[in-house]
Amino acid sequence: MLLSELLKAIEPIEVIGDVNKDIHGLHFDSRKIGAGDLFVAQVGTAVDGHTFIDGCVAKGAAAVVLSDRTYMKAYPHPLPEGKGVTLILVENTDKALGLLASRWFDEPSKQLTLVGVTGTNGKTTIATLLYKLVRALGHKAGLLSTVVNYVEEEAVPATHTTPDAIELNGLLKRMVDAGCTYAFMEVSSHAIAQERIAGLDFDGALFTNLTRDHIDYHKTFDNYRDTKKRLFDGLKKEAFAVTNKDDKNGLVMTQNCKASVHTYSTRALADYRAQILEEGFDGMMLSINGKEVFVPLVGRFNVSNLLCIYGAALCLGFEELDVLRVLSTLKPVNGRFETIRSPKGWTAIVDYAHTPDAVDNVIQTIREIKKADAKLITVVGCGGNRDKGKRPMMAQIAKRGSEQLILTSDNPRDEEPKDILRDMTDGLTADELRSTLVIEDRAAAIHTACTLARAGDVILIAGKGHEDYQIVKGVKSHFDDHEEVRKYI
Repeated sequence: MLLSELLKAIEPIEVIGDVNKDIHGLHFDSRKIGAGDLFVAQVGTAVDGHTFIDGCVAKGAAAVVLSDRTYMKAYPHPLPEGKGVTLILVENTDKALGLLASRWFDEPSKQLTLVGVTGTNGKTTIATLLYKLVRALGHKAGLLSTVVNYVEEEAVPATHTTPDAIELNGLLKRMVDAGCTYAFMEVSSHAIAQERIAGLDFDGALFTNLTRDHIDYHKTFDNYRDTKKRLFDGLKKEAFAVTNKDDKNGLVMTQNCKASVHTYSTRALADYRAQILEEGFDGMMLSINGKEVFVPLVGRFNVSNLLCIYGAALCLGFEELDVLRVLSTLKPVNGRFETIRSPKGWTAIVDYAHTPDAVDNVIQTIREIKKADAKLITVVGCGGNRDKGKRPMMAQIAKRGSEQLILTSDNPRDEEPKDILRDMTDGLTADELRSTLVIEDRAAAIHTACTLARAGDVILIAGKGHEDYQIVKGVKSHFDDHEEVRKYI
């Protein structure tokens, strides 16, 4: 693609050099730069891409997009025959990368009906089940999620909740090429803050809920909330927004939204409403907008998730009875309230809950379903290099909702597991701590819980869900909560 054509996606402050040259590749990773490529110098949280400009020029980069004016006169720019590097100054290279990536892949989001899902909890369930619902109704679709990405039927491993702008647009392009007409994606607060979704054309946006998470990155809860809100602020008039009226931030999300706004609730008047008629570990009988349907998912939080899916499907134009029929067939997403039954009569539940609110929701759901004389044994930890403030809160919630609490490791990353566990136990009183088991080794903690369980008891293994690894001191090793339970059984 000609550089001049590519630059139509952005509004440069200044351009030095020839723009009538062919660009062979687009990269923000300097290690991938080859002759004729365009390098976008991002200012990252750990490394500034501007420091790699010299190396990219030496490797033959045709052009560089940058935001630091001091680099603008660092290189000769001979114009004859298009030789030399072209420098493009912009205000924000993160945003420029998103816009350029969209242009590079021929604006694939405009060729799809793209729906984004944001919030603290429920994003994966909602995006994944919407993808499955649309496909069950006979349409080709793609999925971008924390667990796995799909290009129609092809599974593509996921490394982030929302990929970088180049990978993201590349996947959307593959969906277009595969004949997909719909795409559903989780939109993380990091992705919004880092402009990874710049240039995407959303036809709908869904809000789940907002609780404490990623404060280590956003610094304050208000920053976290306002970042999520930007997805709705950017919607076009022709789009739709579906928001959770049960969450106090639900209507905050849409207060400046140009799109048509729809609400869902389990407690208040809303466009989409539901209540639980019956509930067990195998599913729930619900009344959704006055129509009864059995769904193989469990928990009040999943009632909200299903309402959001139901509302989004109606906004997309699908028939209500068709939507309800498919909802009755949808199974839980990997690592989201997954049940494993023991021959001895106890039940293990593997769940991704890794925030205070998510742990509380899962515990309350279990307590509502289990028999009164059955014990709840909770195994939970907190990830390293993440928000330390939620660690004592997680321990408090888990302890007060469980008959037995076992604190353990959960991806300590670069931190000492003992330090993370100490942060968690700081949230417990001396009496609570005396009846709490602290077992650093996660496999041993899970096996201990299985040993303690009796017929009718429930074991909650929280925090990792679908993840099949542990990261300790930078080393990623295979580890799967499901496998550990089944090994014991």
